[in-house]
Amino acid sequence: MVLVVAVATVGGWRWWHQRPPYGPEALHLSSSLKFVSYDEAQAALGPAYQAPVASDGDQLVMGRVSWQTPPAPLDGGYFALFLIDKRTDYKPPVFGVSAPQRSVGMGSAGVENRIPDRYPWLRGAGHIRVGDGWLSAGTRLAIGDVGASPVTFVALFPHLDRPLRDLPMASAPVTLPDLLLALVYMGPDGQVYWAQRLQG
Repeated sequence: MVLVVAVATVGGWRWWHQRPPYGPEALHLSSSLKFVSYDEAQAALGPAYQAPVASDGDQLVMGRVSWQTPPAPLDGGYFALFLIDKRTDYKPPVFGVSAPQRSVGMGSAGVENRIPDRYPWLRGAGHIRVGDGWLSAGTRLAIGDVGASPVTFVALFPHLDRPLRDLPMASAPVTLPDLLLALVYMGPDGQVYWAQRLQG
């Protein structure tokens, strides 16, 4: 009897621990993507932030994501914003973003490897298998401040010459239908609360 109660208690705690404070519908999310020149990108980000520098053959994609104030604070969690080339499941190597680093960071996190397990359409959110190992390649935006909305970003898709085309990064040429934009709510203990497809 004691064992049954203990198992039920653990199961209940796990359910509560994985339960999101709210769903994506509470945010009334809005998003857009478009190609821009460097001058357009810099003007959109403003003088306080730097747009990625594009060389011949490179492409810049500007995105904007906005949401309404959620009904609960993040409390140590964060929103992970992914831009992924669906053809390869690769992420771009560089972002410029119109937000202070304390509000929106760049990089990757090991706990995000759990995302594709729950959402197979987000295979590109995790690390990339290379031979017998895994590689963290490309970057995403981690939003730790719900007051950062709207977030405007510019992603660089570099043109890679033939010797570099096998590098695991999203590269030019790319079209907007090739791209997947998604927002994932990650909990403070690495929980994958939910993922919402925004574009693609």
